[in-house]
Amino acid sequence: MVRKMGFYAVLAYVLYGLFFYWYLFQFAEPKLPFEYQGTKADPSTFLNGRELMLSEEYSKFRNLLFFLSTPFEWLFYFLILLFGFSRVFKRWAEHSTKYKYLHTAIYLFWLSIFAFIATFPLSYISYSLSKTYHISTQSFPAWMKDELIDFWINFGTWLIIVPVLYWLMKKSKKRWWLYGWLLSVPFTLFMMFLQPVVIDPLYNDFYPLKDKQLETKILAIADKAQIPAKHVFEVDMAEKTNAMNAYVTGIGSNARIVLWDTTLNKLTDNQILFIMAHEMCHYVEKHIYWGIGGYLLLSLFGLYLTYRLMNWAVRRYGKELKIPDVRDIRSLPLFFMIISFLLFTASPFTNLASRYQETRADHYAIEMTKNPEAAITSFQELTRSGLSQVNPPLLVKIFRYTHPSMLDRISKLEEFEIKQRNIE
Repeated sequence: MVRKMGFYAVLAYVLYGLFFYWYLFQFAEPKLPFEYQGTKADPSTFLNGRELMLSEEYSKFRNLLFFLSTPFEWLFYFLILLFGFSRVFKRWAEHSTKYKYLHTAIYLFWLSIFAFIATFPLSYISYSLSKTYHISTQSFPAWMKDELIDFWINFGTWLIIVPVLYWLMKKSKKRWWLYGWLLSVPFTLFMMFLQPVVIDPLYNDFYPLKDKQLETKILAIADKAQIPAKHVFEVDMAEKTNAMNAYVTGIGSNARIVLWDTTLNKLTDNQILFIMAHEMCHYVEKHIYWGIGGYLLLSLFGLYLTYRLMNWAVRRYGKELKIPDVRDIRSLPLFFMIISFLLFTASPFTNLASRYQETRADHYAIEMTKNPEAAITSFQELTRSGLSQVNPPLLVKIFRYTHPSMLDRISKLEEFEIKQRNIE
């Protein structure tokens, strides 16, 4: 029975991968709709032939890796349970020390190490792909350093969460999901508060914007938007990537507006002012807080579903999965598998909400700056530097895109430009 379940799980993953390979490389039509051809949203008007070819190639491979990576996690955790590795990790933990309170930490360490090793090939392929297409400029040692930082941050975070979660399971078999969610609220807010000042600096150097003339212009827009900003931060990313980005992070007094130095190097002041006005909208309309609220609401529903699904799986397949009880630490891979599946399933809805907020921010920025030419050319340059698809396939847009496609964004800006010209 165990071998049969393992075989079908691997077969399902292979068929799933073949479907997305066919969808991305054979079925999805990259051709631009007729009504957009020749407009400023048409990539052939601002990308040369080689750039068009590279953007299509790179996007297809990158999208395929995305669709393969998350279900691979499910397969990994399923096989860990099915072939008894979870039971082995627990035995190793118990034999390592007589102190019971360390058993969970040791078990989690072994599970994390095996997960890191199993997923490393896909991570390396993704890194190698970005190097091949000259998106990444990061050396392998620097990339490996970031991977190890990721590992220890994730391990440290779960080292706080998992012991508390399983203690709650033992204390309240039917309500642990609710108590766990209640504790997650202050923990989430605390982590969001720490993100800009503790976690992000582990990866990159942050400092106030060096170009003081540009900072003065940005702060003038911030004052117009009634944002009490004193600094705009730039981050050293040129050693890692050729892509560009800007974002808002943190909450409360730790909230920051951040510009990558690649953005500063490649865009004009007017283009940067549009990007900054876009980011300011997230602050003005409190998108960060809406996002936190939505995340907490989804996590409540997600933990309840996890509770129900874990109990069902252990009742139905506990023997095959080597899980005698949900409250046993051996059920942790099942917990991770279900959480990952639910996050993937919810991503079309969270992405839809994010795209709405980003559309609002684009509208706010163009109304604030009144410079559609700078806005359009900034998006064109973002497309070029990141080899992004202007018009991605539907499933890619649904599952991957937290921002509207460049086709949507540039075409709306072009409409604004035409209306502005008619008014004048």
